[in-house]
Amino acid sequence: MSAPQVTGADRQVLSTYRLQLRPEFGFADALAVVDHVDRLGVSHVYLSPVLQATPGSTHGYDVVDHSCISTELGGEAGLRALADALHARGIGLVADVVPNHMSVPTPLWHNRVMWSVLRDGPGSPYARWLDVDWTVPARALLVPVLGSRIGDVLDAGELSVETAEVPAGPDRPAAETVTESVLRYYDHVLPVRDGTADLPLPQLVDRQWYRLAYWRVADEELNYRRFFDVDTLAAVRVEDPDVFEATHRVLLDLYGEGVLDGFRIDHPDGLADPRGYLRRLRDTARAARERAGGGAVEPWVVVEKILEGEERLPEDWPCAGTTGYDTLRRITGVLLDPSYEAPLSLLQAELGGGLGVGDFHQTVEASKREVVELTLHAEVQRLVDLLVDICADDVHLRDHTRRGLHESVVELLVAMDRYRAYVVPGEPADAEAVAVVSEAAHRAKEHLPEDRHATVDLVVDLVLGGDLVGAADGGGDGGTAGRARRRELVVRFQQTCGPVMAKGVEDTAFYRWHRFVAVNEVGGDPARTVLSPEELHAFAERTAATWPATMTTLSTHDTKRSEDARARLLAAVEDPERWAEQVRSWHEAAAPLRQGDLVDGGTELLLWQTLVATWPIDEERLTGYLTKAVREAKTRTTWTTPDEAYETAVLDLARGVLADEQLAAAVASFVDGIAAHTRVVTLSQKALQLLLPGVPDVYQGTELVDRSLVDPDNRRAVDYDDRAARLAHLDGGGAPRDLDDEKLLVTSRALRLRRRRPGAFRGPAAGYAPVPTSTGNALAFARGSLEAPDVLLVATRRPGELDRLGGWGRHTIALPEGTWTDVLTGRGHDGGTRQLEELLDRLPVALLERA
Repeated sequence: MSAPQVTGADRQVLSTYRLQLRPEFGFADALAVVDHVDRLGVSHVYLSPVLQATPGSTHGYDVVDHSCISTELGGEAGLRALADALHARGIGLVADVVPNHMSVPTPLWHNRVMWSVLRDGPGSPYARWLDVDWTVPARALLVPVLGSRIGDVLDAGELSVETAEVPAGPDRPAAETVTESVLRYYDHVLPVRDGTADLPLPQLVDRQWYRLAYWRVADEELNYRRFFDVDTLAAVRVEDPDVFEATHRVLLDLYGEGVLDGFRIDHPDGLADPRGYLRRLRDTARAARERAGGGAVEPWVVVEKILEGEERLPEDWPCAGTTGYDTLRRITGVLLDPSYEAPLSLLQAELGGGLGVGDFHQTVEASKREVVELTLHAEVQRLVDLLVDICADDVHLRDHTRRGLHESVVELLVAMDRYRAYVVPGEPADAEAVAVVSEAAHRAKEHLPEDRHATVDLVVDLVLGGDLVGAADGGGDGGTAGRARRRELVVRFQQTCGPVMAKGVEDTAFYRWHRFVAVNEVGGDPARTVLSPEELHAFAERTAATWPATMTTLSTHDTKRSEDARARLLAAVEDPERWAEQVRSWHEAAAPLRQGDLVDGGTELLLWQTLVATWPIDEERLTGYLTKAVREAKTRTTWTTPDEAYETAVLDLARGVLADEQLAAAVASFVDGIAAHTRVVTLSQKALQLLLPGVPDVYQGTELVDRSLVDPDNRRAVDYDDRAARLAHLDGGGAPRDLDDEKLLVTSRALRLRRRRPGAFRGPAAGYAPVPTSTGNALAFARGSLEAPDVLLVATRRPGELDRLGGWGRHTIALPEGTWTDVLTGRGHDGGTRQLEELLDRLPVALLERA
């Protein structure tokens, strides 16, 4: 069963298996499942972040110490033991890297870099790590942790100066401590600037390098760059070579030694220069491996890049591709029946009301505008300040007012249709970047009076790195400081576009637009959902030619719903009229459970879809998800200002439905009624993901049916004993007993096939070609040499339509010449024209291998 043993340089990435590490599931626990992932057929294990994170972190993206591997996960020794076990089986190891930000923990001393910066200000050797304006003589860093305004906190005596044992500096052993004066506010412990400990408390507070503030001040006056709108994740300046070296040394040394084989890069769009970062990562990784005697081997690197619409990954990025949301969107689209749109739009209009009804792009625009004007107010003001200073430098530009610049920036950010345009200061903007920003400007002008259009044009010119108007004829560009401001504007504008997209679309609009939530997925566009087989084939052929080692995915730690939750919803709308009538009947039956009109129809529509997607679901999971969903929507309640009456009404409705025997039975009956179609979608989408061009990732546990919701629901413990027992049953010749077994069969046989026939999926002979069928309900393609392919997949799409048309009947497929064996059933098939019913009578997918 095991893969042949190979050296690190030869471990070609053919597939990955994602493991979510946390204190309850560390390296030793991962070690215990190595045998299972090996038997699955995985080529590489892919770990969530492994550096030291905030104590108790359940995800690892809140790094506090880049100089060591997480002790809570088992430390470097535990990671090395896991790598050794994997490598002994020929399996590689990939790690998640978080270059964009680090945690501002409670208490702060857990992050020794942040402690040093807050204590010593610009005198700290780590001051250059953060995007902070150190020209401010004092209070340069906002620390918004107070429960009320600073004056009230001081008057109430809630602050105290104490001495405490805190970890020594980042350049000292982690266990070493020193005694320092500290400022305490309940659980928050902050450093005290030298020479200020004996001052009266108000003066002491005023003399720090940081400004202690009420937490609500953050969105308006935060003065360091953060991750999206998360105040406790401070952005890191990895564009500085010294900062890059310090934050990546441990991981790159492990790559050099062959412990790690590749990296997944978290949120590259937050970086000042993503391309420059990837180049430095490639070069330093290659040098590290060469120094260790392993040759100049480059790591496999994929980036968490969200591609919107037809956007493509920049060709000059030195990486293998994305983390696969572009493939996810297309798989969903090719399986979705377009007849769903009209009946579900009508249902949404009937039940929804208010926000989230009508045109999806209107919902997006309203959501992004709220984010820009409220949540990201501080980031927008920083852009406006830069523009005001730039205009002040040039007499030709001084009549562009602060208000006009502010309005232009807001509209431009709202109008951007992707995470960023890639402009590098000092380099001419390429044609695509110019087109992206110019088209956004065209949309922005529609919301502004004509007098502002010239200001929009100025902002566009500046964010594209163009010369200042009039600079060449004596207007001046502000000298060195002015040019620095212009460079900063180019970078900061791009770094602000990403949070606007992420918070406005994924974390707001997707929680308001409930017509059909299966398409509300990262990188998706609910207004453009359906894909033809021809479009999928064109995408796959392009991927095989340009990014053959990109990742493909169906479920991740960030997906709004797992693949199998979405599959059941796709099956539910195979008959959209029936689905709409079913929801109407549930809505009517639930009338006694609603508290007046507190629960809006859109949220109720989300409830019914969530119940169907995850059934059976317990009360704790359902209410936890709904609480998150309604707060993210930000229409009636939010995380910062929760509306208890509204939330109680929503959760009581959910509990009431679960407790109502007749309603619960009706939901269960509907789920049972679509089980056959659910099976088809579940297996077909998994087979497509595993065989399409790219490197398929299997998110932990999803080799069986998994109907998880957004995090933290998708980080629940996985029962690996059950999975191992099921796989042993199948490997022993047992027939699949249920859908779990069938999905495990498809997953394991496809992964093993990739490992057995690597040349069909990676390398010069890893081609892709559509295989003709006589019906659009079958989707087929071949992998390997185009003249004599090694592997062929046949998948079923739109099972409801197929049933309505009478099944496969006499429909056929044209198999390439040769003898083929279905690795799922063991049956042989000769090349030539074959009946589809002959191939798909046992399973809705066939995975054929040339003999």
